[in-house]
Amino acid sequence: MSQAALPTTTATAPATTDESRTAAAPGRKARIALRTLQVVLALFFIVASGLPKLFAASAAAESFDKIGFGDWYMYFVGSLEVAGGIALLIPVLSGVAATAFIGLMIGAFITNVTALDGHYAATPLILIIPFALIAWARRHHNAELVRLVRHRA
Repeated sequence: MSQAALPTTTATAPATTDESRTAAAPGRKARIALRTLQVVLALFFIVASGLPKLFAASAAAESFDKIGFGDWYMYFVGSLEVAGGIALLIPVLSGVAATAFIGLMIGAFITNVTALDGHYAATPLILIIPFALIAWARRHHNAELVRLVRHRA
């Protein structure tokens, strides 16, 4: 029997070398980085952005007075930010929450340019990038959420 005719088992056996372990590591590292990004953004929007609006901190109240919509709008935006921050932490809601935050950031950009002289207009635009990344990476959760909602209905 020639060597070419001999069956080889190495082609079908699972690789357990260091190379195969490091090849799988970026996927895990990417998931950890994405989850960390979600937690950081959630904490920012809950603690640093949403709660000051809900507690009517003086800086937040002054900004919303300049906008001209009154306190109700400050409480509304603060509620959206806190709810969105919590939703970012719930896997099935994370994609939808990131998409909703993109809409909120577009509104914040427009408001910043038109009513607040545009001093911090770049901040909402910069935040759109990580939210778009989260929305894209967690898009499979959207179908799962639709299934859950339809199952309940």
